[in-house]
Amino acid sequence: MSRRYITTAIDYPNAAPHMGHVLEKVLADVVVRWFRLCGDAVRFQIGTDEHGTKIQRTAEKEGISPKQLVDRNVPLFEDLYQRLSISYDKFIRTSDERGHYPTVQELWRRLAKAGVLEKRTYTGLYCSGCERFMTKRDLLGGKCPNHQVEPEKVTEENWFLKMSEYGEELKNLLTKDWDGEKYRIVPQFRENETLSLIDQGLEDVSFSRPKSSLEWGIPVPGDDEQIMYVWCDALTNYISGLGYFTGREEREWWDKPAVVTHVIGKDIARFHALIWPLMLQKAGVRLPDELLIHGFLTSEGEKMSKSLGNVVVPDDVLEKFKGNPDPLRFYLSHEVPVGRDGDFSWDRFKKLYDAALRNKLGNLLNRVLVLLHKEGGRLAIPTGDPQRKEIVRHWDAFAEQMDVYEVSNAISAHPMAIVEGGNLRMDEKKPWTLSGKEKVEVLSAIAEMLRHIGLMLLPFIPDTAYRISKQLNIPYAEEMLKKDFIITKAMKQWGGVQDWGSVGQPEILFAPLEDE
Repeated sequence: MSRRYITTAIDYPNAAPHMGHVLEKVLADVVVRWFRLCGDAVRFQIGTDEHGTKIQRTAEKEGISPKQLVDRNVPLFEDLYQRLSISYDKFIRTSDERGHYPTVQELWRRLAKAGVLEKRTYTGLYCSGCERFMTKRDLLGGKCPNHQVEPEKVTEENWFLKMSEYGEELKNLLTKDWDGEKYRIVPQFRENETLSLIDQGLEDVSFSRPKSSLEWGIPVPGDDEQIMYVWCDALTNYISGLGYFTGREEREWWDKPAVVTHVIGKDIARFHALIWPLMLQKAGVRLPDELLIHGFLTSEGEKMSKSLGNVVVPDDVLEKFKGNPDPLRFYLSHEVPVGRDGDFSWDRFKKLYDAALRNKLGNLLNRVLVLLHKEGGRLAIPTGDPQRKEIVRHWDAFAEQMDVYEVSNAISAHPMAIVEGGNLRMDEKKPWTLSGKEKVEVLSAIAEMLRHIGLMLLPFIPDTAYRISKQLNIPYAEEMLKKDFIITKAMKQWGGVQDWGSVGQPEILFAPLEDE
């Protein structure tokens, strides 16, 4: 059994959660559920990044305090993730003075002691949307590429992290294995992008803001007129959630042989690939093992924008499916290759739901169960079925792809391919024209295919996987949604559940969508 600590970026609660948040959390949850099913001990942490200029300015506009703003908005994130079946173990808030502040302040002290912080006056271009200073080469047409606004010109006295001195050192961390300290970036092309940034030359990073411009944040130890900037505050959540540098440490989730994986978006990849490892190394904390980077989600081929009127609201998607999160989880897992941008299209969504989930999967299950009940509901899975070897091959390839985060390939090439095979067998064998033992064996073989489909779909669409197994009357069905449920070697074999002798009652797995 391995020990894994998997985190996502913490979300900025200046407004309600959006589809970008959903994409990241679903990806991370699929990965987490997979490793749990493999028998690994997994700790899954998400949370909210609650300090900074955007929060302060939004609160001022609304005439409330920053604390009131985050306390109002954070529950929106927690509620959405629960409705999306995100199986996190810890939700961290950076405004938690007891749980977060002590680790952050001690990390700052360690960085100061290591000599990597320097206080000086600086004039730069500041994007409040990104919460960071930008260089001219970061801009497109003089504007921030993420927010399409010109950054403000700001002159301040700040503390800086002296990144410019450590380019070669960071390059070594990304390219060489120093006693297990190599920081792996997935997918590979994202690592190449990071190395390119180092080759262009790194600049020092603003690490604090004057209290006169930012009051809402963690004070710098020994300098009460400065407030910590996002990097030391937000990035440190990954270890403050484990109680680092306090009497509540859970270091077993960070120290070797645990595997530490950060799941984050491409827009903050450089900070996790450069600033974070430098901070950890200089503070005497080992590096994470992996950085899993995902792309953006567009809408009908365009960047989601309120001005374009194409913003997809997560609640609207859930409402369309009567609160069932699985169609959305399936769409994102199936349609968005990890590391690449994906597109949210209502037309594609509806077609995929109808074709793949409702017609191919749902109808296959229903037809098999109805026909089996006409024969008494008993099973007789043929031991010499041609699928016997195919199922083993599918499981081996599926596990190999899931282990390296090829999520979209895994779901389409294995469980959904077996769905196609089941429908093809129904069409070829036409069991409704058969009788007796031959009919029962044909239907039982397809029921066994559906059993494997349910197990493979469990990381992606857990409630649907459970309902498939429940309708099939599989003995382990009631255990499937528990965090300690493990897919055993026997379960992955053809006919591997010896005490499964009959099927349950059919129910509609996916209802037809109501007309607009």
